[in-house]
Amino acid sequence: MVGSALMRRLQSENCEVVTASRDELDLRDRAATRAWVEATRPDAVFCAAAKVGGIQANDNAPADFLRENLEVQLSVIDAAHVAGVGKLLFLGSSCIYPRQAPQPIPETALMTGPLEPTNQWYAVAKIAGIMQCQAYRRQYGSNFISAMPTNLYGPGDNYHPTNSHVVAALIRKAHEAKVAGRSNLEIWGTGTPRREFLFADDCADALVFMMQHYNQESPVNVGTGKDITITQLAEAVAAAVGFDGSFSYNAEKPDGMPRKLLDVSRIAALGWQPKTTMEEGLAVAYRDFLARETPPMEAHGA
Repeated sequence: MVGSALMRRLQSENCEVVTASRDELDLRDRAATRAWVEATRPDAVFCAAAKVGGIQANDNAPADFLRENLEVQLSVIDAAHVAGVGKLLFLGSSCIYPRQAPQPIPETALMTGPLEPTNQWYAVAKIAGIMQCQAYRRQYGSNFISAMPTNLYGPGDNYHPTNSHVVAALIRKAHEAKVAGRSNLEIWGTGTPRREFLFADDCADALVFMMQHYNQESPVNVGTGKDITITQLAEAVAAAVGFDGSFSYNAEKPDGMPRKLLDVSRIAALGWQPKTTMEEGLAVAYRDFLARETPPMEAHGA
């Protein structure tokens, strides 16, 4: 999702975009990654690759989320150093912050308390990536920086019925309910947690902005600075999809962090702001879902 958004954004820049598909290169393979980067010699690297998923995916495969993200980060960041890449931007995640972090969450909250248990394995890997960039900067003088985006959605998202993030999961469920003529849509948890959501193309714009204008060790939050409840999100998704039924809540499913809103004052002070409203972004995301998903689709809890 983010990689594709970056490619769209970079079309307007005077640069050659170099990519490697999963079939061409396994980023978990350090030797292969180093050889590819040394042969390609990019001037700058966006490290956006990661194993990602929602609450259930993280809970079901904690070892996979920890191991594979560590492997990717070690491979890409070290290969960039060895090849003398001029600048690297590592894409972290807002889940790196403590469960009980102050709201909105400033960058200084990192490593000040226990993580959210439902995604701590992924969070630990992402924290390690941030620290790796800082370590290479301090030891080798590498211009490696880190961005911490909030919850993302948009074209290229994963709409898997159980392993997707909340926006994609709700788009799928609302569409299935509409097509099946059902009058109710199930929401995991209580619907009360508050979350912030950023359109993927806005995230890509922020990452390009940082690549051009930011050269510091400290990570930078990327978001909208506004949050809504999961119920409010479900209402917005239902409106985008055209589902006009009611909601029920499965309280046996976890809520995750009670609130997760980023303090985006640092990137705002640098001169960047998001452009896409949630209504606009969800409309694009739903069109993407319709274009990529083919019937028949089974109804699942998500």
